[in-house]
Amino acid sequence: MNNWNRVVQGTEPRYSDLLHQASVYGVATGYCISASLLTIINKWAIMKFPYPGALTALQYFTSVVGVLLCGQLNLIEHDPLNLVTMWRFLPAAIIFYMSLFTNSELLLHSNVDTFIVFRSAVPIFVAIGETLFLNRPRPSFKTWISLATILGGSLLYVLTDYQFTITAYSWAIAYLVSMSIDLVYIKHVVTTIGLNTWGLVLYNNLEALLLFPLELVIMGELQKLRHGSTEKPDWYTFPVVLPVGLSCLFGLAISFFGFSCRRGIYATGFTVLGIVNKLLTVVINLVIWDKHSSFTGTLGLLICMFGGVMYQQSTRKKLKGVQKDKPQEQVGVQKKLQENEEAHKL
Repeated sequence: MNNWNRVVQGTEPRYSDLLHQASVYGVATGYCISASLLTIINKWAIMKFPYPGALTALQYFTSVVGVLLCGQLNLIEHDPLNLVTMWRFLPAAIIFYMSLFTNSELLLHSNVDTFIVFRSAVPIFVAIGETLFLNRPRPSFKTWISLATILGGSLLYVLTDYQFTITAYSWAIAYLVSMSIDLVYIKHVVTTIGLNTWGLVLYNNLEALLLFPLELVIMGELQKLRHGSTEKPDWYTFPVVLPVGLSCLFGLAISFFGFSCRRGIYATGFTVLGIVNKLLTVVINLVIWDKHSSFTGTLGLLICMFGGVMYQQSTRKKLKGVQKDKPQEQVGVQKKLQENEEAHKL
């Protein structure tokens, strides 16, 4: 009996390590798949179901149900719903709604390359907003270099975009502005309201879902849906349900796998995964779509992505410096801000 106990004690740690490694690899694989395909799937969904407001509402609903269900199963922890907190969080939810709505409109009127370029340019305005409105220290020299790299790549792409249209770039600018305001304001919310990461996801999506009826009236999408419903729509057919369903599931999946990755691997490994995801998105986009940027435009896109990687590295090093100088509570806020920014890449 003693010998058997020794065998069990000797093998348990090994099996435990194997299970841990398997879970880490599984989470990393899930994050790579969901992150690299999310933009492509969103573009596919909006092409098959050209109603940006309704599509984003379905995504909000899926995220709310997913967070509540995972909370009930003790897979995640989120803050309880509270009417006072919901009222305080309402401005952030409105801005969040605008950022995702303009996201869908941009994908509807432009190609994936244009979306990636403008998404990559967001840190430029976030850095300026943090300095002006949140009293954060000015970006370091390395951060400015990375932001200049993003700006240069963006200009190269725009100047060589042969698919340039006023409508597409109007939505691109609207997306850039709303997303930048969203990321700056949500950092203010994190430091004042005190929600945890999944609490932010829950409140953001639930309140944005409640705003959906207003968007139907203001943007006139209700009339479009009524008109579409009278023409024997194919909304319930497999070619439409599949991309719409996948866009909803992948939006929730990237939050789950992204947060799990941050807990399971080092920051450097997470950054490498981010690089792989972006490159996979570009490669998949070039392979499956016939409408994408020229060679020079793709080069500008890659320069933007490289600048984004430089920006991530400079801010992570800055966070390490904060850990040495500031209390643990403030460090926790900084980490929560980074996690929330990753969640906003939906």
